[in-house]
Amino acid sequence: MAAVSLSNSPITQVSQTPIQTNLHAQPQLLTRLLLDLRGKRFSVDRETIMNLPESVLLCLFPNGLVLSRQSAALSDGGDDDYEELYGVDFDPDCFSYVLTFFKNASDTFYGSPSSPGLFAAQQHLAEGGSPTSDFGPSASQNPLLTKQAIIVLREELEYFAIPPKDGQAATNSSGIANGALLDLKRKCGNYLLHKRNIFTALQRNVSKENNIAEQHLIDMLCMSGFDRDDEWGYRAMEPNRCCISSIALVLLKTGIQHHVGSDRPVTIDYTQMGTAQKLLLFWRKPARKCWWDGIDVNLAEEGEPEKVIKLWARRVWTLELSLV
Repeated sequence: MAAVSLSNSPITQVSQTPIQTNLHAQPQLLTRLLLDLRGKRFSVDRETIMNLPESVLLCLFPNGLVLSRQSAALSDGGDDDYEELYGVDFDPDCFSYVLTFFKNASDTFYGSPSSPGLFAAQQHLAEGGSPTSDFGPSASQNPLLTKQAIIVLREELEYFAIPPKDGQAATNSSGIANGALLDLKRKCGNYLLHKRNIFTALQRNVSKENNIAEQHLIDMLCMSGFDRDDEWGYRAMEPNRCCISSIALVLLKTGIQHHVGSDRPVTIDYTQMGTAQKLLLFWRKPARKCWWDGIDVNLAEEGEPEKVIKLWARRVWTLELSLV
């Protein structure tokens, strides 16, 4: 059999010239993001963005976020301090509330070199200085010992007003609301906006439907950091919509007890820690609940005859746990 020439072999026909790889073509990670939230600008570092709750990130960037400088692939480098502007349709005051709460929680927990925080006093617990709990993983595997946990509860409320039959509040043939109907919607929104108690609507639904699961949800949240008479931390109307957005943030009660002003070491209430560990199910996995709520509302001004309308609200709750 004639020997096969290597030069004619199809396996050796591919050019062996090494491919030149331009390492500078790799996109660079952004160190900071410049966000434009409805006309108000925020300069936020990457780590702060990554620590935000998943449910908030989905509102900020519904189409996803690429944390790299795309223009870097077209050049030999760039200014590391360069910021790309992202337009975001999100309430800037709500964003400020979230940023401030997370920063204060982080500063209190981690402290500074000159002023140690709570973590310095409880660090030995994560290093195996605490016995294993019957309610969860060993101390070295429990993130609640090394991170500050924050419960994030959001509500998206869409409301629908059923106008009275006097014919004043109505729509034209094209479905456009007249002035009376727009005024009715504004009054309904203002009424709901000032109902700031977190659990009133859900507790009303529990009483009406005798929903045990919803009652357990309220009880769990109130054992973990909320109070039954708590109000939303931030609540506002969405522009040009019959919608109210609300958010409440609280520190998770982990059962870790710091005896300030005493020589006693940090201790753990394992019953409370067991309850807190149940909330880890919502870490990076937001859970949603939706229900309808119908009430009769009297929108009459002082001195006017009674003006009762039916007001329906579709409430969507999102529950999540964040670790910072």
